[in-house]
Amino acid sequence: MTKNERRELIAGLGFISPWIVGFLWFNLYPVIASVYYSFTSFHVVETPQWVGLNNFQILAKDGLFWTSLVDTIYYIVGSVPLDLIAALFFAVLLNLSLPGRSILRTCYYIPTIVPTVAASILWIMLFNTHGGIINETLGLFGIPEVPWLSSPNWAMPALILLSIWGVGSAIIIFLAGLQDVPSTLYEAAQLDGAGPAHLVWHITIPMVSPVILFNGIMGMVGAAQVFAVPFIMTGGGPLNATLVYSIELFRNAFVYYKMGYASAMAWILFIFLFALTLLSMRLSQRFVHYE
Repeated sequence: MTKNERRELIAGLGFISPWIVGFLWFNLYPVIASVYYSFTSFHVVETPQWVGLNNFQILAKDGLFWTSLVDTIYYIVGSVPLDLIAALFFAVLLNLSLPGRSILRTCYYIPTIVPTVAASILWIMLFNTHGGIINETLGLFGIPEVPWLSSPNWAMPALILLSIWGVGSAIIIFLAGLQDVPSTLYEAAQLDGAGPAHLVWHITIPMVSPVILFNGIMGMVGAAQVFAVPFIMTGGGPLNATLVYSIELFRNAFVYYKMGYASAMAWILFIFLFALTLLSMRLSQRFVHYE
C-alpha cells in the first residue's frame, strides 16, 4: 500500500470506528456470551456456574416451554399466510391506476409506524368484550358478544387478526415487485381472453413469487419473535393461550433472572428459525420462479 492509501484506510477506519465498536460490544459480544451462558447456571448477581447440557435437559421437561413453543407455531401458521394474502391483495389494488393512489398508499403504511404500545392499547379497547367497537358492530347484525381477549379460544385468533394491522411494510415490498412485472404479459393474456382472476393467478403470483418468499421468511422470523403485542394485550393469558416463546423467554431472563436458562431458550429459537428458513428455501425451489 502506498502512503496515500494507508492514510485513506486509517481515515476510513476512524470514521466507521464508532459503528465497529458498537457492533462488537452491543451485538457480537452478547451473541458470544449467550453461547457460554446457555451452558451455565447464571442468575445475574452470581458467578456463572458451568452445568453443561443441564439447561437443555430441563427445557425438555418444562411444560411452559412446550406450551410457548406450540403457541408460537400456532401464531406463525395463522398469521404469516393471512398477512401475505392481505398484503398481496392490497398491493395489487394499490398498483392499479386509481385516483388518489399515492394518498391510499400512505394510509395503508401509516399503521406500520404507529408505536406498538399505542396500537396495542387502541386494540385492547376495540376488542373489549363489553362496549368494544368490534362487538358493538357485531351486535348490529345480531351476533352475540365475543370474548376476544378473555377467552382461551379467542385470544390467539384475535392476535392473529391484529397482525394484519402491520402489513404496510410487506405491501410496499410487494408494490416494488409488481413494478417489475412486464405489462406485455398482461396484454398478451388479455388478448387470449384471460380475466382479472386469471391474470393474478397465472401472471402476478408467479412473477412476484421471489417477493412472496422474502416476505414469507421475514414474516416467519418476525412472528416467531413477536413480544410487545401479546405481552401488553394479554400478558400470555388467558390460561397461557397466548404465551408465545418471547414472553416465556422474557420471564425467565428478567422476572426469574435465570439468564443461563433464557440463553438456552434463545439458542433453541435460533435453531428453530434457522431450520424453518432452510426448509422454506428448499421448498421454494419448486414454486419460486426467477427471471
